[in-house]
Amino acid sequence: MDAFYASVEQRDNPELIGKPVAVGGSKERGVVAAASYEARKYGVKSAMPSVIAYRKCPQLIFVKPRFEAYKEASQQIREVFEEYTDLVEPLSLDEAYLDVTENKFDMEFAMDIATEIKQKIKDKTGLTASAGISYNKFLAKIASDYNKPDGFYVITPSMAEKFIEKLPIEKFFGVGKVTAKKMHLKGIFTGANLKRKSEQQLTQWFGKAGRYYYNISRGIDVRVVNPNRVRKSLGAERTYEADITTQEDMKESINQVADVLIKRIEKAGGAGKSLTLKVKYSDFKQITRSKTRQDVLTAQQIKSIAQDLLKGIPNVDKGIRLVGLQTANFAQENKDVFLEQLEFEF
Repeated sequence: MDAFYASVEQRDNPELIGKPVAVGGSKERGVVAAASYEARKYGVKSAMPSVIAYRKCPQLIFVKPRFEAYKEASQQIREVFEEYTDLVEPLSLDEAYLDVTENKFDMEFAMDIATEIKQKIKDKTGLTASAGISYNKFLAKIASDYNKPDGFYVITPSMAEKFIEKLPIEKFFGVGKVTAKKMHLKGIFTGANLKRKSEQQLTQWFGKAGRYYYNISRGIDVRVVNPNRVRKSLGAERTYEADITTQEDMKESINQVADVLIKRIEKAGGAGKSLTLKVKYSDFKQITRSKTRQDVLTAQQIKSIAQDLLKGIPNVDKGIRLVGLQTANFAQENKDVFLEQLEFEF
């Protein structure tokens, strides 16, 4: 979907149409969750601190997130997907992989399916989507970002080699900013540069991911579209209007974030074995602390471990603007994740 959260806000409030909109945060505080294309022209991006976004675009309009509205639109979009195939793998509320090799209408060309899906989404939700069509996940993802907004791009097998060779390494799905910098130091700036490196070199430099980079530089990605993806992590965080400066306030804030996380875990029907505490200072510097247990964490353990992790956070008096908790190493398909073993004396 194109600037999904911001597009929903513009759809539901016509006064926002054509204007730079940021979902989340405020002029003084917070983080941008999504930015309209009008805001992106000024360099406003998701995950950008609101104060920086406002500096880039003083006419930026901040709106509070309405996740129920986004979920409703997402469900409508999912229903359109499932008209064509049951092999739908959601990546988030606004993005999914579809395998249409065999589809419910026996349509021959994926391009025709994508065209119909884009139009049905527009008719049903009033929102625009961008479609990427190719023979594997990596290339379809790249193609979907290629002509946004309202984009449509096809990478055929015969096109793939030259397309990948010309692609800047920053555009490769799975290559973040840190990895891109490491690749630059190794003389890797494009797909062609990446392709010249051996699998041994890439695994030596980037570990297990090296093999993935070796394959995608050759257009190879054998991952299937999995409609039953296992959740690997779940988190919750909160940005505060005023900095937290005392240990007591930190303890209270961590408890509040833990309560939100616990509710999300219960709803997801899974629980993790590790817990990570994230703290962001007023100067935007960030630190994390983690702990892992052999068994899945109970609600009580999450709160207890969160408080233990807090003891390792220095310089609270400098001012804390954000507190977050994330649990990982998930145990899935366990609806009673917080039921604890009872002990009896015999």
